[in-house]
Amino acid sequence: MVVGPPGSGKSTVGPLLAERLGVPFRDSDDDIVKRAGQSISDIFTEHGEPVFRTIEEEVIAAALDEHEGVLSVGGGAVLAPGTRQRLRAHRVVFLAVGFATGVQRVGLSTARPLLAGVNPRATYRALLEERLPVYREVATIEVGTDERTPAEVVDVIVRELDAIAGENKIAGKNKLVEEQR
Repeated sequence: MVVGPPGSGKSTVGPLLAERLGVPFRDSDDDIVKRAGQSISDIFTEHGEPVFRTIEEEVIAAALDEHEGVLSVGGGAVLAPGTRQRLRAHRVVFLAVGFATGVQRVGLSTARPLLAGVNPRATYRALLEERLPVYREVATIEVGTDERTPAEVVDVIVRELDAIAGENKIAGKNKLVEEQR
């Protein structure tokens, strides 16, 4: 699973990571659009954020149950306690991005409903500050993306996943040795 704020690289890194791991890629935002039959901006405008968040939580729950691969979840998805609970059963990669890089990447366009308004820079800063602890709470791995290309981010993720897999093998062997005693 890949999480992070807008501009962190989820939509770019997610497919590259899936390709590298030889698994399918899925984006919860695409699932939301498919399910609702309208764009995320339109959902926000016509129905409001609470309706969007409900759809998002349901779509992510379904994806976590049925998808065997890399899943990119929307930046605010981790705010839902149910989603955070479901993510605990998975390896979660938090793509961290700094304020300046994030602003540069998202361009603070109105295509991102939460950044539309009088002062999108201040909104983005507040969004980063609010969500950072939550991203870290669900993360198995945290990777900074500011100074890295998408390919370099994928390299770091794969190394970290390999290290975790190695630690799990060692822990499993130690447990087996203890059980044999």
